[in-house]
Amino acid sequence: MSKPRILVFIDWYLPGFKAGGPVRSVANLVDRLRDRVDFHIVTRNTDYTETVPYPGIGPDRWTTLPGGEKVWYASAQGTGRKAWNRLLKEEAWDAVYINGMYSWWYSILPLWMARRTSAMRVVAVRGMLASGAMQHGAVKKLLFLTMARVLDLYRNVRFQATNAEEARDVKLYIHKHADVHVVPNLARKAAVEVRPVTKEQGAVKLLSIARIAVEKNTLVAIESLRKVTGRVTFHIYGAMYDEAYWARCREAIGRLPANVEVVWKGTVPPEQVHQVLAEHHALFMPSAGENFGHTMLESLCAGRPLLISDRTPWRNLEADHAGWDLPLDRPGAFSEAVESMSAMDQAEYNAWSAGASERGKRYLADEGPVEASLKLFQP
Repeated sequence: MSKPRILVFIDWYLPGFKAGGPVRSVANLVDRLRDRVDFHIVTRNTDYTETVPYPGIGPDRWTTLPGGEKVWYASAQGTGRKAWNRLLKEEAWDAVYINGMYSWWYSILPLWMARRTSAMRVVAVRGMLASGAMQHGAVKKLLFLTMARVLDLYRNVRFQATNAEEARDVKLYIHKHADVHVVPNLARKAAVEVRPVTKEQGAVKLLSIARIAVEKNTLVAIESLRKVTGRVTFHIYGAMYDEAYWARCREAIGRLPANVEVVWKGTVPPEQVHQVLAEHHALFMPSAGENFGHTMLESLCAGRPLLISDRTPWRNLEADHAGWDLPLDRPGAFSEAVESMSAMDQAEYNAWSAGASERGKRYLADEGPVEASLKLFQP
């Protein structure tokens, strides 16, 4: 039986990593299904926030990656209707898989052009309709969604939602009868080793691995540390694209007490994430919303508890001694959780580390998301 042939459109893909979750979502999907699905991926030849093309990769042609997937790294000059039309007609694709909703070149246009093919059209929402995401640029997003309904852009489209809440968002903003499949994101194949870390009572090392952006609530995390009395080191890893927002973050850092140190460490490549997690005690990311949170899963698997908002799929963490999922309207709760972690001795911290690891293992052991992902591309 031949493999289904899927043409994927996504703004950024490997070896890029600075766009975060969407890249990891597709890379994991390809990795877990490569033996059963033939993926061809169309993407930019630059990483997120970068203008210099990937070295050693020829643009505007198919490149076969070590895993076997074929990737079309489009140059700025090679991006357009003519190129997309040729790629859409190049094969009898079983499905065209669109990642995201608002990118003209990699979401809207290919979805519109694919109407003229026999391929099934699948849109992965990627958290873009969540309440936290909709708060930023709301007017433009609502205007686009209104025009999409007028133009029937999403007629006969299948949607991938990663949880029930995202499925409700699709029916709210797209159509109440939209064809929505709840398909959780997939984790990396490789198992993660839990490395021990020394925990001194009265001190804690936190980190964030995410874009520095208002929807990630970097500023909220920083400001929550003002009233903590324990010694706190908070390392921020991630791409910066909003200089004005980072300026506000720097001002907040300047107001922190002497017992708190916050440092931006730049970006971290995926292969170094586990090492960086191992050097800290917990992942601190009170984001406004995540449809999945790959770094959160990696943190759990590494035995590092989470300190996050209650707007992600990772809920009821405290009951498992795996961390805290706290409401954003109670910023003081984040301060209290940091204080609690700071006060832990080695034995108490080890119990929370074990709880985080067990929570991660349970997710990795579930084969349901793999089968659901395969069914997403079946008629």
